[in-house]
Amino acid sequence: MNHRPLASYACHSDQNRGRRFPQPPAPTRSEFQRDRDRIVHSTAFRRLVYKTQVFLNHEGDLFRTRLTHSLEVAQLGRSIARSLALNEDLVEAICLAHDLGHTPFGHAGQDALNECMKDCGGFEHNLQSLRVVDTLEERYPEYDGINLTFETREGILKHCSRRNAELIEQREPHGVGERFLRGWQPSLEAQLCNLADEIAYNAHDVDDGVRSGLISMEQLCSVPLFERYRLQALAAHPQLQEEFGQRRLLNETIRRMLSDQVYDVINATSRAISRLAPGNVDDVRHAPALVQFSAEMRAESLALKQFLFRELYRHAQVMETMALAQRVIRELFAIYLQNPSEMPPAQAAQALAGDAFKRARVVADFIAGMTDRYAGREHERLTGSRLLNA
Repeated sequence: MNHRPLASYACHSDQNRGRRFPQPPAPTRSEFQRDRDRIVHSTAFRRLVYKTQVFLNHEGDLFRTRLTHSLEVAQLGRSIARSLALNEDLVEAICLAHDLGHTPFGHAGQDALNECMKDCGGFEHNLQSLRVVDTLEERYPEYDGINLTFETREGILKHCSRRNAELIEQREPHGVGERFLRGWQPSLEAQLCNLADEIAYNAHDVDDGVRSGLISMEQLCSVPLFERYRLQALAAHPQLQEEFGQRRLLNETIRRMLSDQVYDVINATSRAISRLAPGNVDDVRHAPALVQFSAEMRAESLALKQFLFRELYRHAQVMETMALAQRVIRELFAIYLQNPSEMPPAQAAQALAGDAFKRARVVADFIAGMTDRYAGREHERLTGSRLLNA
């Protein structure tokens, strides 16, 4: 299948808004391909293989991690981008980078670190992902970070409080914080990554939830989005009703659900684009959000999300584990804040050279960069208590 020419309202690599530190173009790669390659080779990207999605890393070898989630988001994003004539390379770069700032232990870890940082600006993983690519990666002698294009950085920062947007705007006038102050939309590629993220985690959390035994196929029959495709799968393959076919039935149901959600986004977004007829990227930024589900699919996707929140994310077993994980984060933060020398020499020196705010931020950066297993082992080293089998 040949690639379609990019639409006029797509982000064209040769028209990108540049990097924070100007560089000559690469001889064989577009600017967004270059961004993708820098992300894949970053230390933060490699760490995602040992960071939690829903189930902690030690709980099973087949559950999703932040790395496999990011790859699935990128695959969905590229598929949709191609049909909409958007820039696939930019979509892939944003999707692969969107979770680089996530803490160990998933959202529970983020919530605990945010609480620890409440008097020092708080903690939010989207902002931390931008911080990783702008500041924390140490790969090049000329600058901190990996010096990505504006368009990729804009897509990474999908949420931002007004206060944080104002701080970013002070450091970088008319930069990635401006749209949050003016109520603008990001590029269509960035909008697409947001929705691909939602599609991916709903689908794989169903898969991991059933695999774990915490939710059942019988429970999922009450969710219209799931049940419709389960019945379709059984109509096409009646033998899957047997006990030995349940794994294949789940896989086929999720496959059909994913496919229809992708087609729904393509169709609904195409209609929205036709209706508003943006001529370029600036028109996109001043329009309402254009990448979307149909109203029907949006309602059904929300119902699935609510089911997962109620039955999986708030399951007693998950909550018990996450409470222990949050204790690990809180106790690590307190120890490092009190005794920075317990961190590696580079972080210890930064912490000791700064004021209280700086010290807390260095500690938060260090903890956020940890994998699940490293956080668990560090906590055991420092406390003598083994809370998790990391």
